[in-house]
Amino acid sequence: MRAAVFQGPGKDLEVEDVPEPTLNAGEVLIRTAACGVCATDLHYMHGTPTFKKPPIILGHEVSGVVEKVSDGVAGYSGGERVLVPAVLSCGDCGNCREGRDNICERMSMVGNHVDGGFAEFMRAPARMLFKLPAELPIQESAVISDAMSTPFHAVKNRGMVRAGEWVAIFGCGGVGINAVQIAAAFGANVVAVDVDDRKLELARQLGASAVFNSKQVDAAKEIRGVTDGGGVDAAFEVVGKPEVQELALRSVKTGGRLVTVGSSERNWDFKVSRVMFRELTVIGSLGCRSAEYPRIIEMARSGKLKLGPVVSEKLPLQDVNGALKRLEAGTVIGRQVVTFG
Repeated sequence: MRAAVFQGPGKDLEVEDVPEPTLNAGEVLIRTAACGVCATDLHYMHGTPTFKKPPIILGHEVSGVVEKVSDGVAGYSGGERVLVPAVLSCGDCGNCREGRDNICERMSMVGNHVDGGFAEFMRAPARMLFKLPAELPIQESAVISDAMSTPFHAVKNRGMVRAGEWVAIFGCGGVGINAVQIAAAFGANVVAVDVDDRKLELARQLGASAVFNSKQVDAAKEIRGVTDGGGVDAAFEVVGKPEVQELALRSVKTGGRLVTVGSSERNWDFKVSRVMFRELTVIGSLGCRSAEYPRIIEMARSGKLKLGPVVSEKLPLQDVNGALKRLEAGTVIGRQVVTFG
């Protein structure tokens, strides 16, 4: 099969022929339909120390069709359309038993600990898969795996957004743009902040009631203006830059919440006294709990969340390095997906 293989930091992925995966008990072989191109892939290619020893096939945002099943698999058969979550949990550790399998103590990340979806086939534990309804386009559905599920968890479980609240999303890339439409679907008044007017226009189309280009204005000041001087109930930083984290914190009202979703290797030096005197809450958010996927899939099926507008480009496997370069340059609107067949 053809696959894009990560050979080490600072190198392009090598698109080459590799052996088709062999199945262990309880696993399913999936013919890949699509795999999203994510900034996490860039982190590995830059040498961020979370990547595991290469060679490994990257790509963690996968939809596909069951090709065959191994011994011990029940409930799946060939030809079924499935979604693969980005994090595979053990099911037995303390966090998994508490329903927080997104921070499983023995988590296995697709495209990091195990071979991922930049390949014609991949294997995955059957117990982790989710069936996709016929109404959803299978290639666009790949973004549910991470670009949609990660902000869903951040907005619902970590930010605890409620209808009528003011919410600010800082960064309207592949994950942030879905945070906009998810918060809007929950009934929040959404403010979107980015440095690209094209991304802000898409944010407006997906439910943002106000948008600000932080290159042109002081976004925190503008946000206080549209919220009668108080600030937002919850802000979500989806960029992973200390300067954006600071801007997001400045936009939060007294007693409000800041949720950090973007990953960064740089330290953020903020005033603890401001957090203390204003009784602010700063919260981290990682991935999504398995229990939430059926609801996200249903919201997409019913049209409450839109897949089409957030998939900016479909491209063949041989163009994956170009997609990564465009992502790094910041020119991508929404999500690029590598497609097969």
